[in-house]
Amino acid sequence: MNIGAAARERAGELLGWLSARNEDVFVLTETSAGAGTAYLLDRFRQAGFVVVHTPDGNGDRGTALVSRVPLMADLSAFAGVSIPGRVAAAVLDTTPAVAVLGVYVPSRDRSADKTEKKQAFVASLLSALGELPVELRDRLVVGGDYNVIARTHRPLHPGFLPFEFGLLEAFERQGLVDAYEKCSPGEQAYSWIGRTGDGYRYDYFHVGAALTGRINGCAYLHETREQRLTDHAAVALGLGLDAVKRLPTGDLADDVLTLF
Repeated sequence: MNIGAAARERAGELLGWLSARNEDVFVLTETSAGAGTAYLLDRFRQAGFVVVHTPDGNGDRGTALVSRVPLMADLSAFAGVSIPGRVAAAVLDTTPAVAVLGVYVPSRDRSADKTEKKQAFVASLLSALGELPVELRDRLVVGGDYNVIARTHRPLHPGFLPFEFGLLEAFERQGLVDAYEKCSPGEQAYSWIGRTGDGYRYDYFHVGAALTGRINGCAYLHETREQRLTDHAAVALGLGLDAVKRLPTGDLADDVLTLF
């Protein structure tokens, strides 16, 4: 879910929605250095979740990985991306072991500096992905707000550059499968709606070759937009694994925290 750099009040509303979910792992994009992000991540930590998050010293937006599954290892290969705070990655203690990479690709306008920032981030992300051992990449889940659309997007909005289309195509060449397309082939989904009513698919899950046969569902949850929790739909992915260890997490409900 893109949390839109939530302020403290909206962060409480987001926590209420998240506390009712039963997912094992949350990928939160567009985190910030503000009180809302700090509140959300602190509440998760207090409730016993593992949080992977690299605050950016320059106040840039970022990504957090929140898990009720213990972690086996971090994914240090992604520490060298051009903006480290925009990725959060780890290997989960599951059977088979699943690696998760949360990503928040920078947005841009027509200015040269923002275009260069986005292009540099995409290039460094793909370089780090290419350095992963094949067996780990085959068990990788990538998810987040990529801020790109595919060349096959309907409508094909003008203004996107070749390197932006190229991100999804590079994922495909690396053996990563679009989970929603796998579940709903040919269906055009939207995760963000512009002021003019035009839909864009910015938020995705991709899975490695060893996990594609384990996908048991992928859906866009528009209630997050409809309830004005954020301006993005959340994306849910289900994987059928042989075994999943879980931490003894407590109640996340706002102002109620019971640890057990």
